[in-house]
Amino acid sequence: MKAFEVVTEPIDPQAYADLVLRPEAGAVTLFTGHVREWTKGVRTLYLAYEAYVPMAEKKLAQIGREIEEKWPGAQVAIAHRIGELQISDIAVVIAVSSPHRKAAYEANEYAIERIKEIVPIWKKEIWEDGEEWIGDQKKKPEGGNQ
Repeated sequence: MKAFEVVTEPIDPQAYADLVLRPEAGAVTLFTGHVREWTKGVRTLYLAYEAYVPMAEKKLAQIGREIEEKWPGAQVAIAHRIGELQISDIAVVIAVSSPHRKAAYEANEYAIERIKEIVPIWKKEIWEDGEEWIGDQKKKPEGGNQ
């Protein structure tokens, strides 16, 4: 297990919390993002995540470095799952430790927002009556590479 990784198997949040736990940490925040059943009144059956794994892992590590720079003393571990995920499955885990709780909370929130901004992971929502890719990739022109 690495501190920054894309995985295909179910995520064990405690394993990532253990990666950042250390004697000088007075706080550890653990965020888990789950597949939800209902979004804006539409029932989701499951999600399918895809990623450009080498770049995704580099970007996750970059987020970790950004956090350690912005919140001195913080340590981070992040994992994102790809493949088909069922309702309630964990899609992402972010563990942050720091000497004080405020920094751990702020850094954890920063991490999830940065993941959405820069990490090449795409989500397809499969509903009872259709499916759609969700995220910035929807803005790409048909057949485009941007």
